[in-house]
Amino acid sequence: MLILQNISYKHENSDLLFDNISFTVNNHEKIALIGHNGVGKSTLLKIIAGELPPSNGELRASSEPYYIPQIFGQYNHFTIGEALCVNHKLNALAAILKGNVTEENLTVLNEDWTIEERCNNALKYWQLNGLDLTQKIETLSGGQKTKVFLAGISIHEPELVLLDEPSNHLDKAARELLYNFIVTANCSLIVVSHDRKLLHLLNTVCEMSKRGITTYGGNYDFYAEQKQLENNALNQDLQSKEKALRKAKEKERETVERQQKLDARGKKKQEKSGVARIMMNTLRNNAENSSSKLKSVHIEKVDGISKELRELRSSLPDIDQMKFGFDHSALHKGKILFTANAINHTYEDQFLWKKDLNIEIISGERIAIQGSNGSGKTTLIKIILGKTKPKNGTVYIAENQSVVYIDQDYSLISNALNVYEQAQAFNISGLEEHEIKMRLNRFLFHKEYWDKPCNALSGGEKMRLMLCCLTINNQSPDMIIVDEPTNNLDLQNVEILTAAINEYQGTLIVVSHDESFLEQINIKKNILLE
Repeated sequence: MLILQNISYKHENSDLLFDNISFTVNNHEKIALIGHNGVGKSTLLKIIAGELPPSNGELRASSEPYYIPQIFGQYNHFTIGEALCVNHKLNALAAILKGNVTEENLTVLNEDWTIEERCNNALKYWQLNGLDLTQKIETLSGGQKTKVFLAGISIHEPELVLLDEPSNHLDKAARELLYNFIVTANCSLIVVSHDRKLLHLLNTVCEMSKRGITTYGGNYDFYAEQKQLENNALNQDLQSKEKALRKAKEKERETVERQQKLDARGKKKQEKSGVARIMMNTLRNNAENSSSKLKSVHIEKVDGISKELRELRSSLPDIDQMKFGFDHSALHKGKILFTANAINHTYEDQFLWKKDLNIEIISGERIAIQGSNGSGKTTLIKIILGKTKPKNGTVYIAENQSVVYIDQDYSLISNALNVYEQAQAFNISGLEEHEIKMRLNRFLFHKEYWDKPCNALSGGEKMRLMLCCLTINNQSPDMIIVDEPTNNLDLQNVEILTAAINEYQGTLIVVSHDESFLEQINIKKNILLE
């Protein structure tokens, strides 16, 4: 069992990330932890794993959890054995087998004579045949790195497993293994994920926000239904507040007009009655003060309703506004953009593909490039971009075509710039400063974000900033290529990206294993690499 009570966390600069987080994980419970990018889901997992201390609060766990983090290359200097935390036992076993039977080695091994065999079996189950436990993590692909950590579950057999975006970088076969583990696991699970197929397999959804954690006693389908009901209620509140604001403004106008008429009438009456000038001035001042007080009361009421309205609208972002907004008139459907005839490429003197590839890409097509980890998807993208020449075969690339390549690291975003400077870097059409800031606001980058460095943005924030920059550029590319675009995005940002891509009318090439995403963006053609 895991109990969190009033957990808070502050960054090193004292900025509060979250406050008073409380929830309980019972034995064998399987929880999906969801929430917007930047709300602190990964940080909370690190606190539970013991990798970060909370700023406040209390955490009690009946056993040590096993933690599978998002893989960003932070373990590249480890061996596989070190990453799995079994290197000490492996070294002790190797020493004992060589005759160095010391008390220290026996204590470290702790009679775990099958440790090496269990490690190899676990790696084999996750399709990592032939890996040496002394091999460096940096030699592995992103999917292989994730699978190494997944293999550690059966090696250590923990009672609680923490998984942070576990399906990132996994190919279709590995994802199926992961889904099977989720269904059959006898341990407790806390899973941070945007993978909707995976989320459907978990029996409790906990939504993390600035208000804390809200628990929904059902799977993702149940959560989605409840959120829809909440959003419907929110929309009703929104309409009610908009109506109240219109009434308040109308009441303000009517009151001011009525007071002005009374003041004018009183002035005429005083002039006719021959009231002394000094008295007239006093009466006029009193009338003006009265009008000012009335106006102030109504302004305060209007401002209050307006503030409530802004808060409600911020709770329900308008995804329809977050689209490319390109001028599509220059795009010609049916134009041949790329042709490959019998191409193949080599890696370490071996051909990448079993069969030579014959590919034709026509303007307006929506294509998915799919294949297992290491099947050459990134290599094919480089060939399409003209950055790599195939070892065999010929290619044709149309001249004067504009291509935008969005890689997994959002390299179009410069970490050396802040958010406003990054937006300005794409301002080739000379938009005014206020127009740039309006676009940033539309993509949820409000005033407090403008000076924020891009290297401090989450994956979802970088994706939104990249979309915003492309709208500021306002030149519709002939082709957009996106590589695993939903990795590290929360559910809302996946929805934003989906809406933007569906509005784009040019040629789209996507590398993704996310079946739900591919279905939603209307992929019509698949290139399968084997």
